[in-house]
Amino acid sequence: MMPPRGTILIGGALAQVAGNGGLAWFHLQLLLGFRRLGWNVLFLDRLEPGMCDDQARCVQWLRSVMQPFGFGESYSLTCEGGARTLGVPREQVLRIAGEAALLINVMGYVNEEAILSPVRRRVFLDIDPGFGQMWRDLGLHDPFVGHDQFVTLGMNIGRRDCAIPTCGLKWLTMPQPVVLEQWPAAPPNPNGAFTSIGAWRGSNGPLEYKGQTYGQRVHEFRRFVDLPRSCPETKFEMAFDIHPGDERDIQLLRQRGWSLVQPRDVASTPNAYRDFVRSSAAEFMVPKHMYVASRSGLLSDRSAYYLASGRPVLARDTGIGDRYPVGEGLLTFTNLDEAVAGVEAIRRDYAPHCCAARAIAEQYLDSDKVLTRLLTQLEVT
Repeated sequence: MMPPRGTILIGGALAQVAGNGGLAWFHLQLLLGFRRLGWNVLFLDRLEPGMCDDQARCVQWLRSVMQPFGFGESYSLTCEGGARTLGVPREQVLRIAGEAALLINVMGYVNEEAILSPVRRRVFLDIDPGFGQMWRDLGLHDPFVGHDQFVTLGMNIGRRDCAIPTCGLKWLTMPQPVVLEQWPAAPPNPNGAFTSIGAWRGSNGPLEYKGQTYGQRVHEFRRFVDLPRSCPETKFEMAFDIHPGDERDIQLLRQRGWSLVQPRDVASTPNAYRDFVRSSAAEFMVPKHMYVASRSGLLSDRSAYYLASGRPVLARDTGIGDRYPVGEGLLTFTNLDEAVAGVEAIRRDYAPHCCAARAIAEQYLDSDKVLTRLLTQLEVT
């Protein structure tokens, strides 16, 4: 066995989102992916008062995610502003931080200067492209302060047709990495439903920027609410986290033929999340309005898992047409008629679309390729 290449720190939010199998998988792609490349990894998390109602449950959730994948001794959870640390002790974290090759800080979540200051390279990983850049450009908030390099899943940032400002920063773009051995191709399931998983609104309200309003998934999804009525032979099942206060939207979706389930019922653990994806026929994906209206070029981590599982993805176009091959395995739409045509195309040639989906994942999303390229761009050897 080759000696480790060094240590990469991954900063992110897991403890506070207990029961979110999707976020667990996102961070696991980084941890597992870099470990496959020969790196030691250490996951850094924090939990402040008010972040969750049951701290013991949050801590147990973090452990339940880390341990099955061999990271039971590779995480450190800072509580109460550094007053208490669970997992790797604080003194050891500070020592490792001074020796680490870099910190990949997902959305800048690790913000304690005592941990940040010893790190030689602090990389901001943007997985929610648009809001942060527009906040900074408008002078509302700067989430990027304190970082040296900047990486985004918004593949079109910096292009003239993308409305997301660069804020004068040099952005490296990266597709969602997938550890393919964790997401093997599943046998085709033509009798399954077209599904997806996500938040109906999210944590940010609509944002006004240069005369355009940029919103959340709810603001884009309503345009396609009649899809089940136009495809009566196809089942559509959405695992949306919808607040009870959105009862009118819930009733509208059900009346138009959408089956709704709670993510906490079908995707509350990494295994349950993976099972939900693999049991589907395909994904019908409508992202946040922000990603669409800005032409961000984002292909979500969720869609990447569907593709890796051999599940076709029918995606509301975010400007991905020249980033990935579209038309087989991955299809895009901009209006209801195109969405209907996409459903019919997948149903008509289902098995070839399943094979093409997996092929896209292998060529474009394989963590070995994506993370190796990222380290080269970051000039880390």
